[in-house]
Amino acid sequence: MKALIFAAGKGTRLKPFTDHHPKALAMVNGVPLLERNINYLKSFGIKDFVINVHHFGDQIIDFLKKNNNFGCNIEISDETKELLETGGGLIFARKFLDHGEDFLIINADILTNININTLIEYHKKIKYFATLAVSDRESSRKLLFNDEMVLRGWLNVQTGEQRLAEFNKGFKALAFSGVHCINPVIFQKIKRTGKFSVMEEYLDMMQTEHIHGFVHDSILIDVGRPESVIEAEKHFK
Repeated sequence: MKALIFAAGKGTRLKPFTDHHPKALAMVNGVPLLERNINYLKSFGIKDFVINVHHFGDQIIDFLKKNNNFGCNIEISDETKELLETGGGLIFARKFLDHGEDFLIINADILTNININTLIEYHKKIKYFATLAVSDRESSRKLLFNDEMVLRGWLNVQTGEQRLAEFNKGFKALAFSGVHCINPVIFQKIKRTGKFSVMEEYLDMMQTEHIHGFVHDSILIDVGRPESVIEAEKHFK
């Protein structure tokens, strides 16, 4: 299976580091996030990668070259001209991914020990085109799922704002983990173009499609702020 690592973001929450570096090269116990995620996915047999770049993208490309791509086949989806967010970045990388096989997406600034094989097995078993890893943890925004773990809504915990596909019948509120397993048929279903969030597409698609959630209770840290680096260093040596 191929994996797309989103590494293009500006990482504004990680300033001042990201004033001069891409967030994907932020260190946790002396090891860059990108290296950690490549090796993490390699441990599940994934050795084919697409990495999108924008903010200090040349540093990521140089870093990969210096490390001989960590023994992997790595293709660069170069968004230097325009940062396209997660949805636009996915569409921009289509030429690397639209080959009939399922692929994995992970954000470069997520550190987790989710069992990727279990996620993939679940995704293949349900036979739908998108499976989102989710967990019961604190988050300002939650996804809402019915008893069959099909996406039916979105909730802003702080404001109470909701987007629903149907009346909320006691839906489970779970936080998205920044890891998803996708079938390329998604490219035929996405309506937006240009710069957009893939989550906006998921919330539109939930009206007519079955987008599933995969619940995990693994460690997951969004290494988006300096204080989360400290938290990550407790768990990832």
